Amino acid sequence: MATWFFMLILVLLMPLFMKGFGWMFMTNAPKDINTSFGYRTKRSMKNQDTWDFAHKHFGKAWFVCGIVLIPASLVLMFLVMGREADVIRTTGFIILGLQLFLMLGAILPTETALKNNFDEFGRPR
Repeated sequence: MATWFFMLILVLLMPLFMKGFGWMFMTNAPKDINTSFGYRTKRSMKNQDTWDFAHKHFGKAWFVCGIVLIPASLVLMFLVMGREADVIRTTGFIILGLQLFLMLGAILPTETALKNNFDEFGRPR
């Protein structure tokens, strides 16, 4: 049971992180363009408009993913409750891999939205 509980906590950390930071980026993104915190890509750091747009878009993607991943992760972990430790660990790591894929996958639609809404100099289209 300890293995299951440990893996449950692990698989809930990433969606909770995504939900929390997603909400923060949507509602209260870093005010100034910086190289230490926030959604930092070449395209997002062109100017303040691209910076704000990228944070709202990326934040919404993370927030929605977090909302969806929390119950999905819970359901999958409850399906292996009481099973052998190897099954629980394997399931947990598969869930973590899928979560990581979605977490990083939010970059592509954000960059596409930036490209569609701003030119290469950061001016609105």
